[in-house]
Amino acid sequence: MALSALPLVANESHKEETLKFIHITDSHMDLSDTDSVEAMELMSAFINENYKDLDFVLFGGDNFNNNAQGNSDALKFKEIIKTLHCPSYLVRGNKESSAKPSDGIDLQEFKNIFLDDTALLVQGKDWMLEKKGYVILGLDSCIEGANNGLYTQETIAFAKTALKSAKPTIILNHHPYTNYWGGTEDKDIHKYVLNNAQEVQAKLLSDKNVILTLSGHKHIDSVKEQDGTKMVVTRGFIRPLDLDMYPMRYLEITGAKISEKLIYTS
Repeated sequence: MALSALPLVANESHKEETLKFIHITDSHMDLSDTDSVEAMELMSAFINENYKDLDFVLFGGDNFNNNAQGNSDALKFKEIIKTLHCPSYLVRGNKESSAKPSDGIDLQEFKNIFLDDTALLVQGKDWMLEKKGYVILGLDSCIEGANNGLYTQETIAFAKTALKSAKPTIILNHHPYTNYWGGTEDKDIHKYVLNNAQEVQAKLLSDKNVILTLSGHKHIDSVKEQDGTKMVVTRGFIRPLDLDMYPMRYLEITGAKISEKLIYTS
């Protein structure tokens, strides 16, 4: 079903159920690094043991390094996240969109492997999920073969149409929207900040229904509020606090109230 065919009812009321989920980004799983594979297995075991009532887990890109021949690393990542007790949903990062060697998976294979859940409405590079009266948008901010990112006009149009539902909305993507770490080098900012961030903030993030954004890419943690939207960038999973202490963010949302905390696997 096309997004435009969905019934869009303005100001539709919804029960204020609590949405519970974990955001993980920049895990950079690499089959040549057994520690990175074991870290992902630890992640799944930890969540299954300690967070038994999650609605889902969101993975924010650079999930695996896409540097193995064929799709072996993608399939291993899928095998691990399938052991989670709850559904999981992914967006790509620059690693998944920059296959090295060139026979790593491309966008279509990423979609075939990871966007096959019937709960997702997939259109182009992007997807939408509805859960407990909330809309979750997985927006692909990647430029093929590049580290920097932007939203295409198709992605912006997809999100604008979804926002017409007037439901509280969460946006998951890879590239952050602001220079939250205070970088001073143009090259650094170009690489890490969404290249059309001002356009996206004006066309999407200014919408009162966008209550939360979730990003990664820079591996540096940040939680800020901007025009009524909580903008979260979660510390890269690849950056453990200490031995086996891999970072993730746990979130609970009830209505427009958002609670969040950084958690570690041990």
